[in-house]
Amino acid sequence: MQTIHSTCIAVIDDVLSGQNLPRAFAHYLPTDISASERGAIHDICYGVLRHLRLLDWQLDGVIEKPIKQYALRHLLRIALYQLRFTEAPVYAVVDEAVKTTATIDCEFAKGFVNALLRRLAQEPEQMPSDWEIKYSYPDWWVAEIKKNYRQHTEEILAAGNQHPPMTLRVNRRRTTRDAYQTLLHENEIDARIVGEDALQLIKPCNVQNLPRFYDGWVSVQDAGAQHAAHLLEVESGMRVLDACSAPGGKTTHILERAEVELIALDSDENRLLRVQQNLDRLQLRAQLMVADAADCASWWDGKVFDRILLDAPCSASGVVSRHPDSKWLRRSADIGAFAKTQQQLLSALWPLLKPGGLLLYATCSIFAEENQQCINAFLQASPAATIVPIEAQDRGTQNEDGWQLLPNANHLGFYYSRLQKK
Repeated sequence: MQTIHSTCIAVIDDVLSGQNLPRAFAHYLPTDISASERGAIHDICYGVLRHLRLLDWQLDGVIEKPIKQYALRHLLRIALYQLRFTEAPVYAVVDEAVKTTATIDCEFAKGFVNALLRRLAQEPEQMPSDWEIKYSYPDWWVAEIKKNYRQHTEEILAAGNQHPPMTLRVNRRRTTRDAYQTLLHENEIDARIVGEDALQLIKPCNVQNLPRFYDGWVSVQDAGAQHAAHLLEVESGMRVLDACSAPGGKTTHILERAEVELIALDSDENRLLRVQQNLDRLQLRAQLMVADAADCASWWDGKVFDRILLDAPCSASGVVSRHPDSKWLRRSADIGAFAKTQQQLLSALWPLLKPGGLLLYATCSIFAEENQQCINAFLQASPAATIVPIEAQDRGTQNEDGWQLLPNANHLGFYYSRLQKK
């Protein structure tokens, strides 16, 4: 019989074998699962992947012999995560773990699991001094952050292990931010202002509980991501390109701010369906095209754009709290590969921008090779490009090339650079 723990074991093993979390969930979560069971599985899988190295370090400190059964190792990680990071009663955690041994063909280890978990529950928690283990990141990842943000390294690592905030973007075509905050309060939902259109919920909730959500009054979007539409400075009548648009948060925000002719591209047809769903709910219109943005000959009609948003594919190192699987799926060599793709996109799209127009380069990365270094290399190769300074509206790192937001309690990590064609 499949249990919550056995499902989590399958998902975690899939991720550590190279699969991303969404696909692993799609593969292993039963279709008839209840909302509470689904929530429990998500919490466990996200939690174990956030704290993987720390859990292993603590387990290895009390286990005398290596565990050969992968499922048993995952089960102990799950139980230890529950003991250390949740309010689940000790007896319930131990009892469920012991029962699960039978469903993963490890019933021979019942006594071992029972004794080990009870010992861990009674002993004081041991913490390593190494940040790589304490905060559970690959060594190369921590080295990259130290290199660029030595004064903020531990702060960034800790932020990446927090539950990401649930932030709403109020649709200014329907209501105002302050009016919607009042509406939330009337529905016993507390929220605080964190941006021009942004409200952060004090306690996350299902979107079904958000007033007028299905009427298009509000969307879920991180406060850091909401800066893109502001920085693009769109005006009604402009022609705008969103070059890598899925899932459509920035696309729809642009359309909420002005009446523009907008073309939204994405190379993945399934992801572009999500853009259309968001447009439909918000009652907005854009021209959607399945295309490789860098292959302009396959989709461009020859008409230049007033504004281009290049939300480039990246390592997602700034949003690791939302995607903890990226810690274990990314490799150091991937960063250079992403930077190469980003340079190709910049070079391909730049000729599509009209003189005087703005191109906003954006990533959800905090690695300099994908951000500052990428922009500086492009500027050296493009004499007609000049930086338009960004006046920071929130704490972050400002450079001559752009604005690096570091992840914190208000938002995740994003990079922005505005390029104007002379």
